[in-house]
Parts: sequence; structure tokens; C-alpha cells
Amino acid sequence: MDYNTTQKKIILPEYGRNIQKMAEYLFEIEDRDERTKAAHELVSIMINMSPAVKDTKDHKQKIWDFLAQMCEYKLDIDYPFEIMNVAELANTERLPYTTGKIKYRHYGLMIERLISAACDYEEGEEKVQLIKMIANHMKKTYVAWNKKSVNDSIIINDLYHISQGKLVLDEDTKLMHVVVAPPKPASNNYGKKKNKNRKKK
Repeated sequence: MDYNTTQKKIILPEYGRNIQKMAEYLFEIEDRDERTKAAHELVSIMINMSPAVKDTKDHKQKIWDFLAQMCEYKLDIDYPFEIMNVAELANTERLPYTTGKIKYRHYGLMIERLISAACDYEEGEEKVQLIKMIANHMKKTYVAWNKKSVNDSIIINDLYHISQGKLVLDEDTKLMHVVVAPPKPASNNYGKKKNKNRKKK
């Protein structure tokens, strides 16, 4: 008796060993046109095995990708779609992740970059409006992070320090009002069920 542990590893276990064997059988069909026709029939079977896949975008292309993967990208047929090689995707070079330290984490790196750009902005009314816009955004970010209100003077002071004294707002500057979201009340399913039972009686 053949046990799964002694047989060849299934490349896509969700389709089972029989589908894997049918994919391997395609290599035994010598005529290329017949091999392509048989591949189409196998893809139809795979789609019928997973009806939910029909609701996904480009589902047919995904199934053809699965078939190519089961055949280790060695099957010589006329594919109706350009095949995506999973192995090649895994070997693609990853984009470097920014590892720079953020002193004020609750404001985020983008705020620091905006402040840096504003420092080099030409003096004038537009720069004043830009500084105030950044301060308002800092206030929204602060409240979203800390879940509590904040005094405008704290934001103005943080802006001053992050910009190393280059961006200054008057202490009496009024920033936009930011509403602190109230905490969600805990659900009391027990109480609801109890009231329903009383109504039924």
C-alpha cells in the first residue's frame, strides 16, 4: 500500500493528489495541441472544484498560474495568459525599508519630512499658512495617537523643536479643534438576551 509519506510531495495540497497526477500526465501527451486541449480540461476541473474562486478577480488566470506551478513551469503548451512564476517573485529584490529614527513617533516620519521641506520654503504669507497647516495636522495625529485632547501650545512647542527653531508660531495661535473619539461601550450580550427572554414570557 502506498502512503502519502512515501509518495512525491504535492505542490498544491488544496487540489489533492489526483489533480497533481493529472497535471503530471500532461507531460505524457506527445502532441502539443492535444496537450494544450487536455490542460484546458484540467483547468475547468480545478475551477469546478473551487466554485468560490469564480468570485475573485482574474480567477481563470490564477488557475492557469496554479497549473503551471504544479507542473514546475516545465509544461510546453499554449497558455491563454502570461504565467506568473512564484519562484521568480520570491527572488525579487526587496525595496529598502526606512530605518531612520523618529524622535516624535506619534507624529510619524511624514510630518518630519514636511517640516524639513517647510524650513527651506521662501519666507512669506504662503510659508506662514504652510506652517499652520502642518501644526494642524500634527494636532490631529497627536489626538489620534494618544486618544486625548492636547493644548495648542504643546503642538507649537513640538513644531519648534522638530524644526530646530526654524518654524515658529505665536503662542496665542489657535489651531483647529479636534474631537477626541469617545471609547466604544462594552457590549452586554447577556443583558440583551435576558431582556429578550422577558419579552417572550
